[in-house]
Amino acid sequence: MRIRATVAAVSGALAISALALPAAHAAGQERVPAENSASMVAHAAHHSGRATSSVAASGTPYQLNATFSAVKVNNGKNIVVGTSKPVTVPVSFTLTHGTEVDIHAKDFVTAIELYRGNSFDDSVYGFDSDPATCTDTSATVATCKSAVFVDPAALLSEDAGAWQAAAFAVAFNGQDPSKPADLSKIGVAVKDPTNAFKLQRYATLNTDAAPEPVKKGKTITVTGKLARADWDDSKYHGYANQSVKLQFRKKGSSTYTTLKTVKTSSTGSLKTTTTATVDGYFRYTFAGTTTTPATTAAADYIDVK
Repeated sequence: MRIRATVAAVSGALAISALALPAAHAAGQERVPAENSASMVAHAAHHSGRATSSVAASGTPYQLNATFSAVKVNNGKNIVVGTSKPVTVPVSFTLTHGTEVDIHAKDFVTAIELYRGNSFDDSVYGFDSDPATCTDTSATVATCKSAVFVDPAALLSEDAGAWQAAAFAVAFNGQDPSKPADLSKIGVAVKDPTNAFKLQRYATLNTDAAPEPVKKGKTITVTGKLARADWDDSKYHGYANQSVKLQFRKKGSSTYTTLKTVKTSSTGSLKTTTTATVDGYFRYTFAGTTTTPATTAAADYIDVK
């Protein structure tokens, strides 16, 4: 995981001892970079204007003979995160490389980065996957899989919205960037972007129709509340001023019909009335926004006498 300013992720020592998992963050901790040397080298090499290390080093990483294709992030779905549990996001890709590239070397790293920003060079904030495990399908092609762990404790609510992914590979070839190194012996390949998706704040919605039972022709009041995860305080708060549909399904039918559209209040609450006609199920359904996924409440049955 990287701090908001990408330059911070490439200006420190590139510790080869930290090639693996992004650092975990407890709730309330300040967000810090993960000290992932492969990610740091990839960023530095992809943006020639940035220093690669604060330690004495010479040269510039060379273009690694490797390309990426068929990149999949979360099976093509948006990523939805609540307030407490980290979300495991599967990633996979095909890596094609020259015969001179040893993708199984202990200091070869290939991974996927999920980021918010305009590009891999200019990302605002991001998460790196674990180093991918690659299985050869030929001498020059491998299928690679890994996972990205998105921890809500490391997010702010402003992070919700449009995100992208990039793939990178780094061959250290025995060089240790935590010491004076010949960076020209380190190979780097980057593909950016590979995917676009939305990182969204998990939403909840409920429905309560009353009274029950009710006489035919009488008024039914349908209440509910739309709330969503707040990554700033790890709580759920009402989602204000959102359009939510009230739907009805007649008993014995499998089809819902939209009766009306209702706006949530300043606290996310919903309230409207309708006339009792036949037995059936009422529910609220929300179409979602860029920052919040669609959600549908469990239906509430009304017995009409």
